[in-house]
Amino acid sequence: MTAIEITKDNFQSEVLDSELPVLLDLWAAWCGPCRLVAPVVEEIAAEYAGRLKVGKIDVDDQPELQETFQALSIPTLVLVKDGKVVAKAVGARPKAALAAALELEEHAPAVAA
Repeated sequence: MTAIEITKDNFQSEVLDSELPVLLDLWAAWCGPCRLVAPVVEEIAAEYAGRLKVGKIDVDDQPELQETFQALSIPTLVLVKDGKVVAKAVGARPKAALAAALELEEHAPAVAA
């Protein structure tokens, strides 16, 4: 599963009303660390498919959403569950460090087979 683009127009339906936890990547095209973390976010999207929805917010195009999450630095990754922010991580990090900082296993546990 690949990340979906989140805008102010689909924010309510894709994030706040989502039945799955939503990992949001707040980024910008000119941001070097954002480009470094992008493949990590895609790996997380694939690894947690079915347990987690992943969205990307371009802060240049969506300043209202950047303000909503008080993202003063980018990349900022925010985990939203049941319409509420449950974890936040700022800066580029390896996948394991991001997963730990965002408590992904706690908020998007493996589905029992």
